[in-house]
Amino acid sequence: MRIFDPHIHMTSRTTDDYQRMAAAGVRAVVEPAFWLGQPRTNPGSFTDYFDSLIGWEPFRAGQFGIRHHATIALNPKEANDPRCRPVLDLLPRYLAKDGVVAVGEIGYDSMTPAEDEVFAAQLALALDHDLPALIHTPHRDKARGTTRSLDVVKESGIDPGRVLLDHLNEVTVEAARDAGVWIGFSIYPDTKMSPDRMVAILRGYGPERVLVNSAADWGRSDPLLTVRTAEAMLAAGFGPDDVDRVLWHNPVEFYAQSGRLDLSDITGVESVFAGNSILRGGS
Repeated sequence: MRIFDPHIHMTSRTTDDYQRMAAAGVRAVVEPAFWLGQPRTNPGSFTDYFDSLIGWEPFRAGQFGIRHHATIALNPKEANDPRCRPVLDLLPRYLAKDGVVAVGEIGYDSMTPAEDEVFAAQLALALDHDLPALIHTPHRDKARGTTRSLDVVKESGIDPGRVLLDHLNEVTVEAARDAGVWIGFSIYPDTKMSPDRMVAILRGYGPERVLVNSAADWGRSDPLLTVRTAEAMLAAGFGPDDVDRVLWHNPVEFYAQSGRLDLSDITGVESVFAGNSILRGGS
């Protein structure tokens, strides 16, 4: 079984997580830029963060045979901080980088006027750079936030087929499906979705344009919940082809629209483990 986690924040995770993921079949990840849990006070801190997403993390992932790509954006939460708005001027430099496969995470946190402006501006950047867009639906008032997000997508002129609307649930999936966007679900220990709930959605809506991610970050989360979802699908009677479609082909198809997704020569886990200095106790 091969797994592509299309939304995971490996900056917040350890090398032990990479090792566990590789052993479980995770071969590729996309890491969206997000809020680190503490307010950043100047654009320079974003520059350092973005540099790590396109430099250090791909190297770190590669030690375990995992291919790492990133999405870059000013996240919705920090869109409300005037100290962070100049980050919008930095984005074109990073959106031109080879390892960047979408603009994201963008969207809403509290649905403020500032978020409206930054959301629209970053969808415009996606169009300018011919990139897909990864949209974060808010954790609070999710139904209204999803509807509002879809309205902004429509107003922007971006092709819905180049949009991934993430963190959906049973309440919001139908509206997103009807809008023609790709639909994303985060499997999380206490919030968002569980493997069994995800299986129920797949039974009701099918596997087309469905992406499943762990969204693992600095909170209580589990980078192997994509694997647990695959196991739950098999236990529920889905075939291996369905699992491969949801957990590999769909994220590949979505992010390949960037023209930058590189999954060539992904090293087998066994050969990486055999020669990895970290696993042999090196530093």
